[in-house]
Amino acid sequence: MQLTSDLFPQTSKVFTVGELTRQIRGTLETKFRAVWVQGEISNYKLHPSGHQYFTLKDQRAQIACVIWRDTVSPARQPLVDGSQVQVYGTVTVFEARGQYQLNVQILQPRGVGLLQAKFEALKRKLEAEGLFAAERKRPLPKFPRRIGIITSPTGAAIRDMMNVLRRRAPWLQILINPVRVQGTGAAQEIAVAIRELALPNEAFAPLDLIVVTRGGGSIEDLWEFNEEIVARAIFHSAIPIVSAVGHEIDFTISDFVADLRAPTPSAAAELIVPDIIDLQRRIDGCTRALSRQLLNRVRDAQQGLDHARETLQRCLAHKLDSYKRNLAHITRALQARSPARELMMRRNRFADLHRRLVASPARLLENARHRFERIEGILRVLGPDATLRRGYSITMSERGKIVRTIAAVRPKMKIRTRVSDGEFSSEIP
Repeated sequence: MQLTSDLFPQTSKVFTVGELTRQIRGTLETKFRAVWVQGEISNYKLHPSGHQYFTLKDQRAQIACVIWRDTVSPARQPLVDGSQVQVYGTVTVFEARGQYQLNVQILQPRGVGLLQAKFEALKRKLEAEGLFAAERKRPLPKFPRRIGIITSPTGAAIRDMMNVLRRRAPWLQILINPVRVQGTGAAQEIAVAIRELALPNEAFAPLDLIVVTRGGGSIEDLWEFNEEIVARAIFHSAIPIVSAVGHEIDFTISDFVADLRAPTPSAAAELIVPDIIDLQRRIDGCTRALSRQLLNRVRDAQQGLDHARETLQRCLAHKLDSYKRNLAHITRALQARSPARELMMRRNRFADLHRRLVASPARLLENARHRFERIEGILRVLGPDATLRRGYSITMSERGKIVRTIAAVRPKMKIRTRVSDGEFSSEIP
């Protein structure tokens, strides 16, 4: 059987399977982008690579789903067949099988709510990027002079804050940047207002602090403070930011990014400025303490001065006594060595020396005569002549050398012998 050209025009393009599948994939991804789908899990499989595969079905249809590894945080309870869940993801086509599927990005038990799921997903994303890191949060100024408030000008939050701020810090300069805090486009207004106050501006002096605030409400009412654009505006602000959104039990993404989270707008006002009454009380206490310190210092200084004066007086008295004793000693020494007394002593000594000198020659001569006579008597008794007269003789060589031993003589030697009345010569046989 031959097909006619009327049913199949020759001008129609003939696709390959891959081309057609790719175009179907592009159409699906463009049409649906990201969607929420709820149903029952079946055919759940955890691949060794960490990817998870399952089928999401209801009574009328089913769709293949895949959770890529590290796409979402592990569930508190493991996924099992029969679980009723809500998933958020993008529709795409697995071209190798020609099968459309859902790439899951968020998975939660059925009934939790879409807003809460979006909140948790954005929280995980920003936390992973470091927007909540404690080390990047800046301390608030202790005594701010100018602050900016971003809120609705007609809401209860601004009235509560202004009442507290005027009571606690009447010196404070407050700049209000009015925005819508609820409804479509409010998040963009809040982000723009943050950037306006954080950047230098000729219209107003630099601010020390910015407060982003609104009153309480449901999660839908507070949702604008959970938008990513607001979170990033807070993160990039050069000025510290306080988030005071809702009541104490309410938490928003802005609370996690801000440098400080206040549970309520009134609490924010109490946290950012000191109480003037408390400051005055502290100043009075410091004044009293300073006065006591000054009095103590003056008293201590006076006591120290008195002690130093007494010590100086004792020192001076001791020095004066010492000088007096030294003067008396010097006086006595001078008196003991006075010129007149010294002259008299030297005169007496001179006279004594003179007498001794005058008497000295005769006495010396007499003493010398007596010594001579005594020596003469000794010589007469012990001298050589006295010995010769007693019968002794002295034998000498021809040269006059005394012969003391027999060894000193030799045969034919001529010798001289001295006796008491002369001497004679002889020869040794």
